[in-house]
Amino acid sequence: MLRAGIVGLPNVGKSTLFNAVTRTRNAEAANYPFCTIDPNVGTVTVPDARLAALKAIAKTSVVIPAAIEFVDIAGLVKGASQGEGLGNKVLTHVREVDAIVQVVRCFEDADIHHVAGSVDPVRDIEVINTELMLADLDSVQRRRERLVKDAKRGDKAAVAEDAVLARIEPALNAGTPALMVELTPEERALSRPLFLLTDKPTIFACNVRDSDLATADSNPYVRQVQDYVSTHLSCEAVVISAQIESDLVDLGPEEAVEFLKDLGVEESGIGKLIRATYHLLGLQTYFTAGEKEVRAWTIHAGDTAPQAAGVIHSDFERGFIKAETVAYDDLVACGSVAAAREKGRYRMEGKDYVVKDGDVLLFKFNV
Repeated sequence: MLRAGIVGLPNVGKSTLFNAVTRTRNAEAANYPFCTIDPNVGTVTVPDARLAALKAIAKTSVVIPAAIEFVDIAGLVKGASQGEGLGNKVLTHVREVDAIVQVVRCFEDADIHHVAGSVDPVRDIEVINTELMLADLDSVQRRRERLVKDAKRGDKAAVAEDAVLARIEPALNAGTPALMVELTPEERALSRPLFLLTDKPTIFACNVRDSDLATADSNPYVRQVQDYVSTHLSCEAVVISAQIESDLVDLGPEEAVEFLKDLGVEESGIGKLIRATYHLLGLQTYFTAGEKEVRAWTIHAGDTAPQAAGVIHSDFERGFIKAETVAYDDLVACGSVAAAREKGRYRMEGKDYVVKDGDVLLFKFNV
């Protein structure tokens, strides 16, 4: 299962957010730096309104949504790349995740300590990104030093890898994340063994006060983050209120809806954040639907039908014959598989078919 790491300065709401997305109280959330030391890990289901419609069509009571893992990582501070705070330990934990959710404090509160003594979200982002880039720069330089001998001997693999790192190194020196260096998929694969921190897809979570959630679009701190990440990092920023989300953990679905209405919002930010993180990881969903269960299966965008079948069981991929396929929108419009067949919406696809998000599939295989 792919993992998204919750990253940020101490005391910006990371552990509170982790508790909210995992609907637990497993992470300690306290008003002092480094209250999280060892990372907390939780499995998070991906909200998907399509499951309810498929449940009605399939006439089943069992629904299994897609899931990803979130990891609550201790706060990073200035100098972390040189071992400050929990430096090296934290950077190792960041290196182990597949994507980053960077939490940024976008509210004033004299009762909640800020490690820099003031609220400045752009400064905070630059502190975190600088430490990640410095750690990456050290990794790249060390690796290039080791490649020199092999490259001089004419080792083609070493020459190719060094050529890629030679393009990444000056970018990092100039403050550009590795992810923004234009590389072909083959070139990026050569740098992958280094697990560069700034090569991980990133989304920013603007953490606002509960009273500011309904008017977040006019929050000057949120605007600063949105402008900065779109122009400098080509990333997305979503708005959440970690405290509200934490309060919702203890409420039932109907109570939660009423609670949010009282605050002037229709949906909490968590669902949007989880969905955005899911897509950030390059993931998409296909469904199986029958009387036994309706289930969302996670695949990578671009996966073929046999690869999608292999997510269920390796035998399905090995013995793949064909996939009976109908698009979610077509199935819902028709109201049943039988009606979809009658209207020509149900079709057979072979080994080369690239599965689309929302496809409802039934695999035929023979082992």
